[in-house]
Formats: sequence, C-alpha cells, structure tokens
Amino acid sequence: MTTAEAVDLVIWGPYFTKINKIIGETAGVVRGENFALGIQSLNIKTLGGYPWNESDRMPEFDIFRQGNDQNMHPETDGSVLYRIEAAKPTGQGSSLQAYCRNRFKERIVEDFDHDRLIAPAYDDGGVTGSKIAIFGCPVDLSLETIGMIELTEGLPHPLIDGKWAKTSAQANAAYLITAFTEETVDHAIALTKKAGLKYLYHYGKTFENWGHFDLYKGEFPNGIEGLKKCVEKAEAQGIKMGTHCLSNFISPNDPYVTPIPDLRLAKVGSSVITGDLDATATEIPIESPDFFNQMKNNHLKTVMIGDELIRYSSVSKETPWRLMDCQRGAFGTFVSQHKAGTIISKLLDHGYKVFLTEADLTIEMSRKLAELYNETGLRQISFDGLEGNRSTGLGTYGESLMPYTWFNELSADLKDHLIIDASRTTHFFWHIYTRMNWGEPWYAGFRESQTEYRFNNQAYFKRNFMPGMLGWFRMTSETTIEDIEWMLAKSAGYEAGYALVADMESIAQNGFSEKILQQIGDWEQLRLSNSFN
Repeated sequence: MTTAEAVDLVIWGPYFTKINKIIGETAGVVRGENFALGIQSLNIKTLGGYPWNESDRMPEFDIFRQGNDQNMHPETDGSVLYRIEAAKPTGQGSSLQAYCRNRFKERIVEDFDHDRLIAPAYDDGGVTGSKIAIFGCPVDLSLETIGMIELTEGLPHPLIDGKWAKTSAQANAAYLITAFTEETVDHAIALTKKAGLKYLYHYGKTFENWGHFDLYKGEFPNGIEGLKKCVEKAEAQGIKMGTHCLSNFISPNDPYVTPIPDLRLAKVGSSVITGDLDATATEIPIESPDFFNQMKNNHLKTVMIGDELIRYSSVSKETPWRLMDCQRGAFGTFVSQHKAGTIISKLLDHGYKVFLTEADLTIEMSRKLAELYNETGLRQISFDGLEGNRSTGLGTYGESLMPYTWFNELSADLKDHLIIDASRTTHFFWHIYTRMNWGEPWYAGFRESQTEYRFNNQAYFKRNFMPGMLGWFRMTSETTIEDIEWMLAKSAGYEAGYALVADMESIAQNGFSEKILQQIGDWEQLRLSNSFN
C-alpha cells in the first residue's frame, strides 16, 4: 500500500459461516460438531471486531439474558463485560471479523460517559502492517492451532513452568489474598501452606502511589529490597507471590501529577482562556465550554493550564463562558499567572478519584511496573481497571497496550512461570492473560455476593478456551465450614479456581480456621489432579 495515510480503515471480513454451535466471541473461534473456523489478529493494532463505533469500544451484552449458557446470543446491547469482538452470532450462523484504524489524526469520540472526548493522534504505522490469520481445523485441535499461530507469528505465549498457560493445570489454581508486611510475611506464607495453596497475593496498601508504583513504606519499609526478600522467602517454600495493580490509574499524590503535572495525562479536550489570569482569580474565562461542562463521570473537575492544576465546581450557564469557584494550585501544583490565549485542558478522570493516561504515558507506566516485577521476582498480577486505558483514545487497543508492553519488558525467567489475570479481556489480550478473575466480594453474604455472575461466567470461559475462575470469596471471623464446602463444591463442579480473601485477624478469630484451611488444601489437590468427574 503506497498511500496508507489516505486510508481510514482496513476491515477484515466479516467472513460469514454457517457454524453456530459454539461461538467464542473473544478468542475468535466458532465451532460446529466436528469442524472449527477461527480468526486471529497478528498484531496489537489489528482489533478483533468491527468498527461499530468511532471509539473502538466493542458493543457489550448482558450475560444475565443469555438463553443458552453454552453459546452467545445477545438480545440487547447490555452492560456487562462480554464484548462482541472477533466472532459473533448471525441469523444464519456466525461471522469472523477484525479491523485496523488509521490513527494519524486526532478524532472526537464518545466514551467514559462523555459525548465529546478527544482521541489523540497516535503513530503506530497506521493500517500498514495490519495482519490476520484465518484457520480451519477439527474442533479438538482448535486451541492447539492457536498456540501454533502464537509461536509462528511471535505473539505472546506465556508459560507456567515451561508449559503454555492456556493448557496448564495450574492456570486456574486457587490462591490466598491477604495483607502482609515485611514483618508478617512469614505468617502469611505459613497460612498459604496450611491451606495447601501455591500462590500468595498481597492486597492492601502495596503502593504509596499509582503511576510510579513506589512501594508503601508502612508495609515495605525497605522498598524493593524488602519486597524481594518476601518473594524469596515464599519461593524457598514453594509459594509464588503476586500483587494487585489498578492499571493506568494515577493517584493525585503521584509525581506524574504533583508538583508538576505530566503533559501526557489524559485529556477530555481543550480550549483557550480568553483573558489574563492573575494568581488570585477564582473564575476562568474560556472560549468554549464543550469539554468542560460534561459533568457525568467528572469526579475531580480538574483542568491543566501550563504547570498548574485547577479544580472548578461548574461552568457558567451562558456567555461569556467561565469556570466557576476555582481552587488554584490543586494537588500541590504551583499557582501561576496565565496570559489570554493560553491552552486550558480538561483532564479525564475516574470514579476512584484518579487521573488517566495518554498512550505514551501508558507505555511508560507499563515499563515501570515491569521493572518492579523484574527486580523483585513477583510472578502474579491482576490488571484491575484495565478499561481505564481507553483514555488513550485507542479503545480496546488501549486496553491491550498496557499488559502487552509490560509482558514484553519482563525477563525470560519470569515469562517461564507467570499468572496474569484481569476482570476483562480483549481479543488480543487473550494471548497474554492466563485467566479472568475479579474482586470485591463484600456486597452480600459469602454465598450471595456475585453468585449469578460467578456461575454465568463459566460458559463464557468455556467457549473462549479460558480456565474457569469463580472470582474472590471473603472469609471473615464468621465464615462457616458449610460456606467453605459450598465454595469448594462449586469449584470442583465447574473446574474453576478462586481467590480466598482473608485478613490474618479474621483467620485468628474464626474458630473453624484450622479445619477450613485443611479442607481447602484437600479439595484443591483433588481438583488440580482431575480427581472429580
């Protein structure tokens, strides 16, 4: 292609097929009785799906309305996490599709509950180099064929003890989530061993900030070296260690925000100020209100002018347009004077009261996170809040960008045994992550919290060649043996792993802890050895 700059989109397909028994919308494979057809994007910029919208956010459907738990027949454009991507059902069967977008020019898209959001220009070579594989094979060779494509085409191919993670029995191993410090890590390791588990996951205040991922001194006073010693202690006893991250969320106390904000913080859009500002002004005159008066999903109400961050409460109802009730020098930035005509940008934020990233900053953060893993030997991660990376303006491409960059920066030793999960995935991220898992099991009782969601997920996993997971379960001082046996029976029946969230105090206060931990180990050993039919 000699004039790639003039081409807005390259669309692969849709390729229509009569196959409709099992439709793996994320993996991009449709299966009939004996034969399977599949599509694979061979680089990160080739997206599984179709350009149904400008934001490259694939349409979602409501899993609670599925009539057939072995298949995907979306009735509505719903709101849960499954997205219609590389494969989808049609009236006559199914279709396979992928596409690549020219991103050389800035665009305005709808996303993050904003009608107007800037998708910055991004130079990834454009549509040149977009590439797919189409394959057909017997049904029982579908997963093996994808693995061969990964190796042949240089796609991510994570391992667990040298075996492809997608086929490893350890891919959905249960694990213990608890807060520990350099002082209490020995007790956390002992609890993990007592439960017969092989993975210990730090959850709590791991980081002082999100962005630079500086370790929290209250739990790791010796920083990287302290965490590394914790990892080494666990490894010496056969336990792998991991921790939690909130992907590209940037906390207001991070050096990317204060005292000098990084220019690569994600922006909703920009205007200019129409008058000079002195250091005391609390109203800011702006040329256009368009990017500033979108109050849905506008939690921090923060703008950037030069090196100063300013918070505002509202936008005037009529011209001359003004930002009202402004707090100058927000988040520890420096109050400055600004001349008329200076650019003012509305920063994009999230309900967790954090800022987000443009693509270059996403890449930089990913490398910082990989550096932490390389230096400490951590071998498990969850990319929570991965959807935040749509702030790059790249849609699902942005969601894949962070884990892809992170994975590529890891040492060969780490890549030989790695557990990677997230609460969502994309067609390309499927190659990187081990499994889907999710948290926050505290909205109801042990057996009631997220129960329908846990079980409905299993059909999605099966049709997309993903290990089964049941999410997080929280053990408290009042959790009963019957509760745990219910969880373990579901785990065995669905062939699905889980995370047990348990703080040390609750374990100590629960009078059944010894029996509970023993039963967890017994059931997990039986499940991973395929002892249940």
